[in-house]
Amino acid sequence: MVEERVVEVERPAANHTTIVTDRPSSGGAGWLIAIVLIVAVVAGIYFFANMSDSRTAKDNAIAGAAKDVGEAASKVGNAADEAASNVTKN
Repeated sequence: MVEERVVEVERPAANHTTIVTDRPSSGGAGWLIAIVLIVAVVAGIYFFANMSDSRTAKDNAIAGAAKDVGEAASKVGNAADEAASNVTKN
């Protein structure tokens, strides 16, 4: 006895094409590097700004000290003049 089998497979009509494009994924490492670079630039600007402020403060302190020394020298000069005047009067 011979058995006969018939198998029918329905296939869609071949009138359309599906194109799938896979992009390579970077895993977000690019964003992480960008954020780290931005933080580094902001920190650098902050430190350089503070460095110039500290230099300005240092320069102002030196200028103030020089002014005080100049005033003290002027007072010593005035005192010397008065002492010389007192010596010559006697």
